[in-house]
Amino acid sequence: MSSSQTSSSSSDLSLPQALASFGDVRLRVDVVLGRGTLTLRACLALQRGSVVRLAQSAGQDLFVLVNDVPVARGEVVIIDDSVSLRLTEFRQKSAAEALA
Repeated sequence: MSSSQTSSSSSDLSLPQALASFGDVRLRVDVVLGRGTLTLRACLALQRGSVVRLAQSAGQDLFVLVNDVPVARGEVVIIDDSVSLRLTEFRQKSAAEALA
């Protein structure tokens, strides 16, 4: 599941002057329901109606990746007729990332 729109527009966010020219750069956002593993045999046997088990427990937050980098977790919410994600947790930077 991917999303190309957010509930806030780029004009709602004020960027530092050094980043202002990058404010409209588009980034790919992926929301990952879960992960699992299959053998090649099981993968080749997949067909319509097949069920793939995931490592996630029911009700567990989904992963948010921006350009393949994990940045947050969130929960599914329904707004009108659309499926959306409410962010519940942001990834903390490691000490090395904070110093870079």
